[in-house]
Amino acid sequence: QVQLVESGGGLVQAGGSLRLSCAASGSIFSINAMGWYRQAPGKQRELVARITSGGGTNYADSVKGRFTISRDNAKNTVYLHMNSLNPEDTAVYYCNANLITIAYWGQGTQVTVSS
Repeated sequence: QVQLVESGGGLVQAGGSLRLSCAASGSIFSINAMGWYRQAPGKQRELVARITSGGGTNYADSVKGRFTISRDNAKNTVYLHMNSLNPEDTAVYYCNANLITIAYWGQGTQVTVSS
C-alpha cells in the first residue's frame, strides 16, 4: 500500500502562487507515476500534471506554462508549483500514485483563488 499526505493548499489572490506537496510512504518502490488531479464543484476530476518514475512530465493544456510538477526522491515527495493562478484554478487538488494494478489517492487539499 501507499499512503499520500498532501499539504500547501489555501486562499490566494489571482496572479499569486502556491506550492502543493505530496509526501508518499509505504510501497513507494512500486510507483510508476505520480500526479496531481483537481475537482471543482460540479465538475469531473481532471488531470493537472503527472510525473513518471523516469522523470517524464505532462500537463493539462490549461496549466501549461503556469504549473510545474517536480519531485524530491530523497524525501519521497512530489510538488506542484502553481504560478499565475486564476479563479478557474479553484478546486480540491488530489495527489495520485499510480502503480501497475492500482492507484492511490490523497485526501485532497483545497485551493481557492480570489479575483
